[in-house]
Amino acid sequence: MNAVTRLTNRARMYPLILVRSVWKPTTATMRRWAVAAIVVNAGITVTGAIVRVSRSGLGCPTWPRCTPDSFVPAPHPEISPLNTTIEFGNRLLTFLVLAVGLACLIAALRLRPRRTSLVRLAWLQPVGVAVQGLWGGLVVRSALNPVTVSTHFLISIGLIAACFALYARVGEGDGRPVPLVHRDIRRLAFGLTAAVGVLLLAGVVVTGTGPHSGDEAASRFDFDIEMVARLHADVVWIVLGLTFALLLTLRVTGAPAPARRAALVLLGVELAQGVIGYVQYFLAVPAALVAMHVLGATLVWIATLAALHATRTRGPLPARAEPALDAVPA
Repeated sequence: MNAVTRLTNRARMYPLILVRSVWKPTTATMRRWAVAAIVVNAGITVTGAIVRVSRSGLGCPTWPRCTPDSFVPAPHPEISPLNTTIEFGNRLLTFLVLAVGLACLIAALRLRPRRTSLVRLAWLQPVGVAVQGLWGGLVVRSALNPVTVSTHFLISIGLIAACFALYARVGEGDGRPVPLVHRDIRRLAFGLTAAVGVLLLAGVVVTGTGPHSGDEAASRFDFDIEMVARLHADVVWIVLGLTFALLLTLRVTGAPAPARRAALVLLGVELAQGVIGYVQYFLAVPAALVAMHVLGATLVWIATLAALHATRTRGPLPARAEPALDAVPA
């Protein structure tokens, strides 16, 4: 009975702890909100892929309403209720992403001493989510034109980068970036990041040319799928080569352990993503593997950002008297 009481009391305290982590943030709680922002932005990117591979892209055929007469799902003779539910569910997730973005912004504004760099980065999240929401309306109104769908994904990639930058900056000072590795290795890390960006761009071209358009009425890029798939694979090998070069140079130069570890994690994620990519290609692009491949793409991007940020520092945190961390009551 005492155990049940403790669990009940703990559950009751969670909302208060959540509010306090926003209104009276510490460095630790600010970082947790930044992690939450990375997770929800990556999550909605994957659910967007699920919408597409399940042919639910026009499950809500209009925007901002779901149907011409309703903001919520309503029976529609030409659309499966399941497709409508999937598409509307993805729309609802936008509010969760916005809520986390606003929590990050409020926490950055309330953090003492206030750090302008964090506030600027935090502003990118609610603004970015608003832009993403409006662009999502354009995706629907353009009947899933592959250009708008591709841009929708790339905006999410940009938001993830902003969230990761916030996460990294919370844990360090506001000085000028100081390389932790040789300048040529730092340049290699930037080159790798650019190559991964090209890889993601090539990936959306393959996606916009392939069979999973999101709806039978959607148009496709007029490219040869074999050609763009091979081009995408070529960029994959370039990225793998650059990653291996980064890992090797970090090891032989005795770079800090976090940088070596981040590069090793990136290589592992890339190899796993490569396996998924080749398997889905030889299995004629099954829907489930496409969704997994999009998840892999977001993880590759996050791991790339981690490897890049691990090659520099901005010095220690500003001095402050922090209250005790918001521990959960026993």
